[in-house]
Amino acid sequence: MESKVLKYDLLLLLTAAIWGFAFVAQRVGMDYLGPFMYNGLRFGLGAITLLPVMWLRSGSKINNAARQESDGGINLIKGGLIIGVILFCGAAFQQVGLIYTTAGKAGFITGLYVVFVPIAGLFFRQHANKGTWIGAVLALAGLYLLSVTENLSVAKGDVLVIVGAFFWTGHVMVIGNYSPKVDPVKLAFYQFVVCAFLSFFVSFAFETTTFQNILDALIPVLYAGFLSAGVAFTLQVVAQQKSPPAHASIIMSLEGLFAVLGGWLILHEVLSDRGIFGCGLMLLGMVLSQTGRLKAMAVNSSSVDNI
Repeated sequence: MESKVLKYDLLLLLTAAIWGFAFVAQRVGMDYLGPFMYNGLRFGLGAITLLPVMWLRSGSKINNAARQESDGGINLIKGGLIIGVILFCGAAFQQVGLIYTTAGKAGFITGLYVVFVPIAGLFFRQHANKGTWIGAVLALAGLYLLSVTENLSVAKGDVLVIVGAFFWTGHVMVIGNYSPKVDPVKLAFYQFVVCAFLSFFVSFAFETTTFQNILDALIPVLYAGFLSAGVAFTLQVVAQQKSPPAHASIIMSLEGLFAVLGGWLILHEVLSDRGIFGCGLMLLGMVLSQTGRLKAMAVNSSSVDNI
């Protein structure tokens, strides 16, 4: 049993690493492409990557009849459209923000959705425990140290990525509403298609792109499209079949740590001592916020078992 748990934890850790290093790919891609063309290619390739996964899942005999019943219908279309629009907004703010900030800072700031999700749940009458609030305070204190300079100025890119983090919060919550009703891989496919379409539309309207630009950005686009969008999502789906959401979120919150590591190794980005301390507080806050949820889930489960 422990070996199986370790296997799924390692899959989630690999997912966090792929997503963390994707911030490096996204920033390098900005040297050659506009943010919307990059996102269009990225999520378009992500959708293509999911096609064989969808085909393999459709051939599975496990719950195939139930899956076929839930695959179609208004929930898949409506959910894919809504989630795709939110994904487009979150990705757009993040990608434009990366022009003006570092990959490491963007990774940690984006990870704030881990803290924002349980707080946003208050609007839907979902209880937030003490660990969530302590984690939120630590994460916000860390964000202040990371993004606000000593003369109280904030980088434009950090502000854009923070706005994007709010959209990622909405993205997680809306997915939580629709994913139990439809096939999650098909839902991901449709959201990628919608996001790619909107990104290409904005790019063709406001950006100028040549075929040579695409060739120059091919490696970072392929990484973000196939590995970050396609492979990492599939790993997450597989791992979260056996891993509780709060537990999975703790591991995936390491995405920011991998973003800083990638920025340092590949882009030679360096954080100040103040920024490093801020990252540490943010990481601690993310873990505490999810640890509290994990304990609450365990208590609730124990209460049910005792009934």
